[in-house]
Amino acid sequence: MQQYNESLISWKQHKPSKEAGINNIQMPGQPKLMVWQTRDHEPTDYELSLVKHLITAFSSGAETLEEVVSALNEQGMLLGDGSAFTTESFEREMARLGY
Repeated sequence: MQQYNESLISWKQHKPSKEAGINNIQMPGQPKLMVWQTRDHEPTDYELSLVKHLITAFSSGAETLEEVVSALNEQGMLLGDGSAFTTESFEREMARLGY
């Protein structure tokens, strides 16, 4: 089974497309349903690790941004560049990963 939607790679832009997405994302009457229809690539090891650490943080009771960041740092989860999380870098990273 496909793990990401290849059609989204060309559709993902920083500005809205002037053309409708019909026939680009899915053909009317011929939907090809995928588990991950909104993902344009398979998750990286970094992304999978971040998810695991976030689940642990939330399961341990973290609710505020500061608590989540603190939990990630306590677990040893680092940003892709090897630096520790700050509230600002966490927000930037979530914006980047969430497009």
